[in-house]
Amino acid sequence: MAGIDKTPLPTALTVHKQSRVLEVSFDSNETFSLPFELLRVYSPSAEVRGHGAGQVTLQTGKRNVDIVELEPVGNYAVKPRFSDGHDSGIFSWDYLYWLGSAQGELWEDYLTRLEAAGFTRESGRDAPMPAKSGHACGH
Repeated sequence: MAGIDKTPLPTALTVHKQSRVLEVSFDSNETFSLPFELLRVYSPSAEVRGHGAGQVTLQTGKRNVDIVELEPVGNYAVKPRFSDGHDSGIFSWDYLYWLGSAQGELWEDYLTRLEAAGFTRESGRDAPMPAKSGHACGH
């Protein structure tokens, strides 16, 4: 639970629809700008994380996902509803703080996993990346 282990508590949450960013300010004077795409692909839901170790499902084609609603969950979390219909992830204050703190590493890991699976940020499971040409001059 937020606060018990000294995790800062949020002081403001702002959904920036145009830039697709959730801005979260904490009482530690830290503010994180979390892209909707990052929130969606790292949703703490069972659909994404699975029910145990090694069950994470790679989320693809989420570059343009929007948050259409942000519902409070008690005094400890929020539950976003995404434009792709996903709405089962409950983002605790601790989890949002962790996402903000580790954002750079998480983003690189996501991009690496996408590339390894043959996807781009725009492509979905039914649209793999086009084969790369062996010709480097562009003709």
